[in-house]
Amino acid sequence: MTNATAALDPSLDPSSAGLARRKGRALREAGIRSLLFCCAAVSVITTGAIIFTLVRESAGFFGHISVFEFLFGTEWTPKFNPARFGVLPLLCGTLWIVVGASLLAIPVGLASAVYLSEFARPRTRNILKPVLEILAGIPTVVYGYFALTFVTPLLQKVIPETDIFNAASASIVVGIMILPMVASLCDDALRAVPRSLRQGAYALGATSFETSSRVVVPAALSGIVASFVLALSRAVGESMAVTLAAGATPRLTLNPFESIQTMTAYIVQMSLGDTPHGSIEYETIFAVAALLFVITLGSNVIAHRVLKRFREVYE
Repeated sequence: MTNATAALDPSLDPSSAGLARRKGRALREAGIRSLLFCCAAVSVITTGAIIFTLVRESAGFFGHISVFEFLFGTEWTPKFNPARFGVLPLLCGTLWIVVGASLLAIPVGLASAVYLSEFARPRTRNILKPVLEILAGIPTVVYGYFALTFVTPLLQKVIPETDIFNAASASIVVGIMILPMVASLCDDALRAVPRSLRQGAYALGATSFETSSRVVVPAALSGIVASFVLALSRAVGESMAVTLAAGATPRLTLNPFESIQTMTAYIVQMSLGDTPHGSIEYETIFAVAALLFVITLGSNVIAHRVLKRFREVYE
């Protein structure tokens, strides 16, 4: 064997120096694999620790309150006497925020992504996309004060009966908040569609709009659905903006211009430090958090099934 061949592939070098190099490379690769395994295990361990904490702390609550009363009760007054622990008002408030935010963020975000991906010139795209993504860097507490000082007064001019704290203004600012996530992820999904599909549609006489709406968007459906799920999960878990904008009045209502309270806002309210540790009021924090975790997990499982059903693989 020549020295040149051994230099190209040290594994072919039978000398002691080549053997040492092979052992060193094997050790480095083993170290890298171990490091990557540890990094992957961190997320699993963290998730397991969160689940363990929620289950352990929630067990005390459900030892006093039945699951049926918790899930189907229509009054949530844990600090009143007599106390009521029906979580439906908090769940209703959370759904108001999610539905309202999705009505704004999903169509506007998808339309923005289609424009940026299919119609915008490169210079326009290079300007608009960074400007759009600036919204993602604004602190959520700023969105809350924006709702109080701008959105709510604007709604009160149109509908004078609007409360200062209301579900509509909170939904609007949360929708603005998750809009960059929808637009950016949908844009990435649309741009991942092979150019050949567009060219085939144009060759058949389709217009630009028909190509975008009937070819590109269906082909990128899995990525688009993933962006929707991530954005709505962010809306479900939002706390500061809805705490400031929506209020702290847990109620079952169909009026979006009244004050409500979401599950995250309740957790913030009860975690301010004046709730005695070990009390049933303290345990409600973990019971509500456990329900929030189950809802988020369920939405992600459903989304995974949708992605698996509509996933497109291109060569």
